[in-house]
Amino acid sequence: MTQIEQVSVERKRTGWDIVWGILLIIGGLIILGDVVIATAVSVLFIGWTALIFGAIGVIASFFKIGKGGGFWSTILAGALLFVLGLLIVRHPLGGAFVFTIMAGFLFLVGGIVRIVASFQTDESRWVILISGIASLILGLIVLFSPAQATFTLLGILLGVQILIDGITLLFMGRIHVNYSKTAVP
Repeated sequence: MTQIEQVSVERKRTGWDIVWGILLIIGGLIILGDVVIATAVSVLFIGWTALIFGAIGVIASFFKIGKGGGFWSTILAGALLFVLGLLIVRHPLGGAFVFTIMAGFLFLVGGIVRIVASFQTDESRWVILISGIASLILGLIVLFSPAQATFTLLGILLGVQILIDGITLLFMGRIHVNYSKTAVP
């Protein structure tokens, strides 16, 4: 007897999806309440995180000496992450500018993916399409005006994106993958 594994993908909304969607909506509104502080805090948080994990990477590389390789790649990655974190912490405005450009590309690509995905489903197509169009527009705003992409614009874009993600999660839920095995004679 042979067993065949079947995979089914379904979209459903659980109680946790609703709770997470509501929390994202509240977080988006808080960010929109004071975008400058939210941007500064997020840039410094990312900088300090990179600095700490870069130092951990450098230290961890010394534990790989003589254990089958990986020393050079680990120390190089840790050192680069450390330097990146140091640059962001020392120059948060430059870090905010780089993150703004990265966010623009993320919004743009996320919007394109959602727009394409909206045409591949019948259930709640309009929610996914509106979410994709909004993300696409946010991405284009950033990428066509990088000189004006300041702390305020980054905070506004992040707040709106989190708000849209919360609304989308609240209405759509998440994708759940189910695995099952069936016996075939």
